[in-house]
Amino acid sequence: MPDEFVTSLDNNGETATVALRGEVDVLTVDQVRAALSDALATRPREIVVDLSGLVFIDSTGLGALVFGFQRARDAGVRFRLTRATPSVRQILVLSGLLEVVELT
Repeated sequence: MPDEFVTSLDNNGETATVALRGEVDVLTVDQVRAALSDALATRPREIVVDLSGLVFIDSTGLGALVFGFQRARDAGVRFRLTRATPSVRQILVLSGLLEVVELT
């Protein structure tokens, strides 16, 4: 059984980084939405979602990333994903999310 899902938020004033670890699915998606909302509330210039510890994301999790992207865009805040594992990157590619959200 994978580690319990965890989000963390780190803000250096310019960039708010939300790190995701474990699995994002229907049981954990509310944590992701809350973390992204908290990140936006800090009024950063950029939100970076670190996916290096993420092992799985389902359609509800993808929806949460779209939610964060749209809210950031509406607020004039850059939004990007970073450090996706190969399996998570494949899900992002297949979903079409990377056509609108930047992955570095």
